[in-house]
Amino acid sequence: MGPRSGLLGLFALFVAGKCSYSPEPDQQRRLPPGWVSLGRADPEEELSLTFALRQQNVKRLSELVQAVSDPGSPRYGKYLTLEDVAELVRPSPLTLHTVQKWLLAAGARNCHSVTTQDFLTCWLSVRQAELLLSGAEFHHYVGGPAETHAVRSLHPYRLPKALAPHVDFVGGLHRFPPTSTLRQHPEPQVPGTVGLHLGVTPSVIRKRYNLTAQDVGSGTTNNSQACAQFLEQYFHDSDLAEFMRLFGGDFAHQASVARVVGQQGRGRAGIEASLDVEYLMSAGANISTWVYSSPGRHESQEPFLQWLLLLSNESALPYVHTVSYGDDEDSLSSTYIQRVNTELMKAAARGLTLLFASGDSGAGCWSVSGRHQFRPSFPASSPYVTTVGGTSFQNPFRVTDEVVDYISGGGFSNVFPRPSYQEEAVTRYLSSSPHLPPSSYFNASGRAYPDVAALSDGYWVVSNHVPIPWVSGTSASTPVFGGLLSLINEHRILRGLPPLGFLNPRLYQKHGAGLFDVTRGCHESCLNEEVEGQGFCSGPGWDPVTGWGTPNFPALLKTLMNP
Repeated sequence: MGPRSGLLGLFALFVAGKCSYSPEPDQQRRLPPGWVSLGRADPEEELSLTFALRQQNVKRLSELVQAVSDPGSPRYGKYLTLEDVAELVRPSPLTLHTVQKWLLAAGARNCHSVTTQDFLTCWLSVRQAELLLSGAEFHHYVGGPAETHAVRSLHPYRLPKALAPHVDFVGGLHRFPPTSTLRQHPEPQVPGTVGLHLGVTPSVIRKRYNLTAQDVGSGTTNNSQACAQFLEQYFHDSDLAEFMRLFGGDFAHQASVARVVGQQGRGRAGIEASLDVEYLMSAGANISTWVYSSPGRHESQEPFLQWLLLLSNESALPYVHTVSYGDDEDSLSSTYIQRVNTELMKAAARGLTLLFASGDSGAGCWSVSGRHQFRPSFPASSPYVTTVGGTSFQNPFRVTDEVVDYISGGGFSNVFPRPSYQEEAVTRYLSSSPHLPPSSYFNASGRAYPDVAALSDGYWVVSNHVPIPWVSGTSASTPVFGGLLSLINEHRILRGLPPLGFLNPRLYQKHGAGLFDVTRGCHESCLNEEVEGQGFCSGPGWDPVTGWGTPNFPALLKTLMNP
């Protein structure tokens, strides 16, 4: 080895050791429960890693979201195109050049960008990746009910300090694929069934939320809706057909999914995938439906991140997206959370309505320095999405008023401050609720969620040709609310109005008009002497358990049809 190459080697060591930084020092790197290591990845194995490049004009993007989403603004409904968003947030030429040069020198290949140029996905061998991302050590892992495989590093990674102004984080190292939180209750025993229902079906939903047989898509517009799935599972067209045969006889509906983005794996269908598709397509009946499906992804990719990349790379998208996915806020790095929040902001600027499930752990619970606190969920806590909580029937066998489903996720973000659109509603709740938990349990100044709710308890689902009863979770309420918003978009499009877009500013300005207020019940939280398992309680108006309430379709249509 000559003196020149020796000096270069010393310089590389100096750069990696002395002049490096950790982009995600606060990212949780523990192995999730139920996952095990299968050992080190082969050095020659190929990995797909995603580099999040630093964006420009994020503050301006935030101002534009406010302007296009606020009915009082002259820019209301004048949404940005994907190209407009790209023009705004595209990384600087210096960032693009610096990162590409660094990756090229490391041997990265088959690098693909997106229209907004703020993500770069490249292939590297494990050996190259571990040299590039100092400290990383890739292992094979398996876990979850579906025996999902993933390649991850539980060790922190570092980047050269020269990249600090240019790279937000690297995806594909730490965050594990999600697992389902859906529950299936044992079937209750009921004496006699006259006038009763034995679980939630499309006809029960349509009766409770006051939809008629005419409340379906016209089939004459470019209206469409989508659900996104990040579990290692998929739906079957034959299950959808059987579901509609059993439960869809009294309303017009579409027989199949219009488009699958991603790959539909073979084998058994998953209950959650079946639930999402069946209830989005029966609530948003006769509306073209897309499914974003993660099966077939590479083991080193993060499914949720891949979905965000798809949104940044497709100019014509469905107007409503329902997503049953969440992580504990505290398990994610602040860099990652803030960047994902910007991605959700990009969608809002384009007039997309993103609905996220609020979670199935009530207020949540964790221990910080020996003290219990509630545990908010993200992206449910993002100020740029509409978050959907859950309810149950007061009488589980009759179409009655709704009460809180005790699992309904809700609370206050520890990351995002309270957005201006919900200032009045949240202040009123905090000053008037007779059952507030101790103030040390939650951040009263944080973004509060959910925003709305729907039934989340006791659904019938067809999966693998079998009707399955008593499936529960906010994974059920979210596609139902999304489908009803798609029906409202249909009316707006037929009248020449823009789609609803980011709903929250309008929702809070209208003080929940068009929604059934849910005022009874509390959700679960920490099982200790201080709170005894009780989180927040619902009450008149907005609350952090069911938001503004559940949809009364004719009234909600009227509220949201005004330009």
